[in-house]
Amino acid sequence: MNEPGRWRFTADPEEVERDLSRLVLTVVELLRQLIERQCLRRMDRGDLTDEQIEMLGLTLMRLEEAMEELCEHFDLTLSDLNLDLGPLGTLLPTDR
Repeated sequence: MNEPGRWRFTADPEEVERDLSRLVLTVVELLRQLIERQCLRRMDRGDLTDEQIEMLGLTLMRLEEAMEELCEHFDLTLSDLNLDLGPLGTLLPTDR
């Protein structure tokens, strides 16, 4: 089994599925967080109507719930998706 925070390819079919799932979910989570930040910036600038803010908030909540369900399905946590980029730090912010 892989050490926490380490990405390593193994030939075990079950581990390959889990590692691939982890990689895909990492990309999806990164995009979700980027979209969330963009929405907050637009909201702060006043570019959105109250209706748009409500719709985006609901959509982002549903996306976060879907990510949590997918992580649970693949026996992962959101912290499992946070790649360690060495001296650059982690891929995803840790302030959540």
